[in-house]
Amino acid sequence: MIRLFSHYVPRNTLFIAALEAVILSVCVYLAAVLWAGPGEPSSLDRLAIESLLLAFTMLLAMGVMGVYGQASIEGWGSTLARLVAAGAVGFGVVSLVSRGFDETIAVLGVPGAVGIAAAFVLISLERLLVFRWKGAKALRPQVLVLGTGTRAARVEDIVRAQPSARRMDVVGFVPANEESHHVPESRLLDRREGESLWDLVNRYGVNEIIVGVRDRRNGGLPIGELLECRLHGVRVTYLTDFFERETGQIRVDSLNTSWLIFSEGFRRNTLRNLVKRTFDILASGTLLVVTMPIMVITALAILATMGSPVFYRQQRVGERGEVFTIRKFRSMRNDAEGDGKARWAAEDDDRITPVGRVIRLLRIDELPQIINVFQGQMSFVGPRPERPEFVRELTEAIPYYDARHSIKPGITGWAQVRYAYGASVDDSRQKLQYDLYYVKNHTLFLDVMILLDTVQVVLFGKGAR
Repeated sequence: MIRLFSHYVPRNTLFIAALEAVILSVCVYLAAVLWAGPGEPSSLDRLAIESLLLAFTMLLAMGVMGVYGQASIEGWGSTLARLVAAGAVGFGVVSLVSRGFDETIAVLGVPGAVGIAAAFVLISLERLLVFRWKGAKALRPQVLVLGTGTRAARVEDIVRAQPSARRMDVVGFVPANEESHHVPESRLLDRREGESLWDLVNRYGVNEIIVGVRDRRNGGLPIGELLECRLHGVRVTYLTDFFERETGQIRVDSLNTSWLIFSEGFRRNTLRNLVKRTFDILASGTLLVVTMPIMVITALAILATMGSPVFYRQQRVGERGEVFTIRKFRSMRNDAEGDGKARWAAEDDDRITPVGRVIRLLRIDELPQIINVFQGQMSFVGPRPERPEFVRELTEAIPYYDARHSIKPGITGWAQVRYAYGASVDDSRQKLQYDLYYVKNHTLFLDVMILLDTVQVVLFGKGAR
């Protein structure tokens, strides 16, 4: 994993994206040059720029279609289908946009189509090689876990859950003065008498040590041995940092207040806030105009099938715990909470109307919240705002829950694109772990990634309830 703009990105994903950017731009450029024939140097420069722009648009389309997400490394058929869809979407978008320019874009039309077709054949072959060699043991990092407690035991569970293209090998666990072990005896490394941690690292070819020791006092943490390994170039990572890097979560069960205080992140400054607010104003203003026809049709459908009111207003908890009112298109019956008691939305909830089920599936019910973004009560990206009744319950039940209120809530967020719809305290605990990751690492780069993933979630109807 590489930390890029405060966000962890798999190395192989960056490498594959860069390689495919080169393939796309070169294929489109060569196709355009061969089609146009000999020309002036200035025209060749223009073709190169247009080829790069078209390649960048294609990469965005591939990102939106999930080509660089987890789905892309779990099945060859799924990846191929997404590649074809991304090619059609990307080329179509560029063709539509180009009509607003006076000058013809040379890489469009036949040369662009031929170049993209050739590029996608090469990309398909490259992806086939990736799938063939993604599980090669020689390419996997070798990891040693120091500690055998309940938290350390979770390392192997997380590694097993990883897609094989990102998987590492856990060579074993080394006890660190624990009275009881929570890993199988067979996973304990045989440490010979007098053998140091560095000797074990050498014997097993270890690249990284995960420190999963809870009690670091009274000799619980072998500082001298860890320092020796670190000075020899072995990476040493605390368990909380490992969870953050590999799962995109800050896990509550491995968290302590001192880590929150001293860890890198949680940066807030005027420039960052200004950039985020400027983005929110421009994006919300544009989306209000673009989605107005959809909202008008939705309002008429609700009036025709359910009657008034069209909008559902509800209090939510925002930044610094301030309560504000959000607007959503009504998707439930008027008597959904007739007794005045707040309820989680359940799967196949009988309170949801037929029209409501459709607009929830397509996330159209969330569109009126663009007004909240424009007014500054929300951001496009951030932790989802929760109802005050639930916040009181969750704050008592889940440690650090109130930390999510340190920034503005959002229409979409890291938890929304990484976890299914939450409808219980346990679901809220899982989503909080993603929210804490976002609060710690949020940047414009991460916001853009989340927005791209949100488009995919809407297209494939993930997590709707």
